[in-house]
Amino acid sequence: MAPSENKEIAASDATLTAAELVLAGSGPKRGLARLWPFLGPAFIASIAYVDPGNFATNIQSGAQFGYRLLWVVVASNLMAMLIQTLSAKLGIATGHNLAELCRLNYPKPLVWLMWVLMELVAMATDLAEFLGAALGFNLLLGLPLWIAGLLTAVVTFLILALQNRGFRPLEAVITAMLGVIAVCYIVETILDRPDWGKVFYHALVPSFAGTESILLATGILGATVMPHVIFLHSSLTQGRIVVREPVLRRRLLRFEIADVTIAMGVAGFVNAAMLIMAAATFHQAGMMHVASIEEAHQTLEPLLGSAARWIFAISLLAAGLSSSAVGTMAGQVVMQGFLQRHIPIWLRRLATILPSLVVIFIGLDPTRTLVISQVVLSFGLPFAVIPLIHFSSRKQLMQELVNRRVTTAVAVLVASLIVLLNLYLLYQTVFGG
Repeated sequence: MAPSENKEIAASDATLTAAELVLAGSGPKRGLARLWPFLGPAFIASIAYVDPGNFATNIQSGAQFGYRLLWVVVASNLMAMLIQTLSAKLGIATGHNLAELCRLNYPKPLVWLMWVLMELVAMATDLAEFLGAALGFNLLLGLPLWIAGLLTAVVTFLILALQNRGFRPLEAVITAMLGVIAVCYIVETILDRPDWGKVFYHALVPSFAGTESILLATGILGATVMPHVIFLHSSLTQGRIVVREPVLRRRLLRFEIADVTIAMGVAGFVNAAMLIMAAATFHQAGMMHVASIEEAHQTLEPLLGSAARWIFAISLLAAGLSSSAVGTMAGQVVMQGFLQRHIPIWLRRLATILPSLVVIFIGLDPTRTLVISQVVLSFGLPFAVIPLIHFSSRKQLMQELVNRRVTTAVAVLVASLIVLLNLYLLYQTVFGG
């Protein structure tokens, strides 16, 4: 084993040791040093909430409808915080991930159906993420899209290889990429000078403007609350820090809630900033026709200067590469959990590349493809959220970490809203004017 690999694995071991000391009451008493060993799983999960599908839906929403759909971003992020907390808690309490619990508790035909649905969701997810990273390389380096796609595959292989060196190196790389995206959008927000009065109003007051706005709202929901990462997050916590005593498990859960709050807070800021950027630049300038990532990239320079154009492309690339790696990890969890089967991660990566390359080679509009992929994700959400609520509400499974009644009630309300929004979208699309 290379010295660098030894150091990386030692970093993961040191993190576990520090976490155990904090939980036992003998570590740092306050500050970041106390929280640091527990940060990581939610940051990996949160990268899926700022993937290129978010770029596509938020750009279209902001350009066409201004700040109107900002409330959907805010509501979706709050839903995501609750759902990811339940997922993290499930892994801590049961020692199993969500897919494994489905296999152990549901009839085999239902398990197979859920596996097929989640694999389709994973394909739609990877399509968005892979295309986004390829577009990032294309916009930054001027490479043909198919070459950019192959380069994306190589880089994501390298990111995934970090899994063999302990959990901490992968957490560090993914968190750094989330930081890059956040910094990019802090700069973008400063440059585009939004109308803060409208921002705060539409962040709190729900409204729609026809069927297309509902389609985009559903796309935002699908791009924000991600079914595959619900399965992944429970896997990330199920064996990372293992404690048996009830008081220590409650203490561990509090740290995981902090992890979720910080990571999802950053992701929520990025999502809101994407839509605000599009509203403050394109919609404000009467460019409501801007509906693609490529158009947004080209149009930002005359509106805000060349810096904004490059910052946008860098954030897209970071989002695409990191979320594509996370999506492949989630696919592994889904297959292993539902079927107890494992394929080499390079083989899964190759299999998920193919649909994206087909889209690239036959010349489909990448941005429209991204938006539709997010709608597919939103229809897959009930099949992840409902089992999550079911298991996290069972006393015999969760013991002292079982949901409180109010938590379950809010989670049921969230799941109901997701299902109803999708049904309304389907009705409007088929029967609406």
